[in-house]
Amino acid sequence: MRTQPLANPPGRRVAVIANRAQPESEKLARQYCRDRAVPEEHLILLQCTASESIPEGDYLTDIQAPVRKALRERKLTEKIDFLLIIKGIPIKTAQRGFSVDSLLMCMNLSVSPRSRNPYFGKKEAFSSVRYDGLYLAARLDGYTFADANALLERALKARRATGLFLLDISPSHQRSAYGEVNESMRRAARLLQSKKMRVLLDDTKEFIGNQKGLMGYYSWGSNDPQYKKELYLSNTFLPGAIAETAVSTSARTFLPADKGQSLIADLIKVGVTGVKGYVSEPYADALCRADILFDRYTDGYTLAESFWMATPYLFWKDMVVGDPLCAPYS
Repeated sequence: MRTQPLANPPGRRVAVIANRAQPESEKLARQYCRDRAVPEEHLILLQCTASESIPEGDYLTDIQAPVRKALRERKLTEKIDFLLIIKGIPIKTAQRGFSVDSLLMCMNLSVSPRSRNPYFGKKEAFSSVRYDGLYLAARLDGYTFADANALLERALKARRATGLFLLDISPSHQRSAYGEVNESMRRAARLLQSKKMRVLLDDTKEFIGNQKGLMGYYSWGSNDPQYKKELYLSNTFLPGAIAETAVSTSARTFLPADKGQSLIADLIKVGVTGVKGYVSEPYADALCRADILFDRYTDGYTLAESFWMATPYLFWKDMVVGDPLCAPYS
């Protein structure tokens, strides 16, 4: 269980970042601040491109620099632990395809691409001060602003539930880091079963769908040889449910796409509350460890804490979508 009673931290620990150039971005940001009692001075409104991609130079001048300045001038640098990024802020850098969220969360650190995440594997409440100025980032995003807002509504409704955890292994992926993804699902199943959680661990070649009332989901998405989009969209989720897919570009866009790999935006559309994705190729060893993710979440840690404790790298391709404060098992 948690070592400290901080599973549902107050809004004062969150800085909310939106794009003033998009009225709906600011509107959703202000809605979050009202619902989570985030102080007005924690709202940071940027003036940046509304494109999903941003040149790295523009990222530094239009996003990172004004965020750092606002936190410093408002004396929030050591008071916040979470960054919540609102739809309308770019998701990736144009040249090297880094996640804007992952860059922003370590803006106070001297790190290089694919740096080790010091919070990986931990089992303690997060503190930015304890981790030398690192923040944990999450965002509210989706195909539409209605989808992004629904993430907040589900988080506010989230409660401990007896929902199912669906872990869909792909037996064809057994080599090196691919095999570790499957093994982490097996470990997750054992941990969840020891907590008396309902678990469906599928070790067959079949791609599983049509499961109702999920609280957790992990699959290979379109990387499963038996993948069918209609099955991917057929599961239903309870408020507070979280998910991860072993898909290299699952967060490459939040625009409708008929081609390419499966998207986490579809899981948001059908009802998940939190999900992790990748804006460009991260390699398999960067994926969330299922055992850490679901163990920490069901121990009462927040959505942001759980995803980032399960994530090996910083300054990379990772994006966590959902309300960082959501903690139905706290």
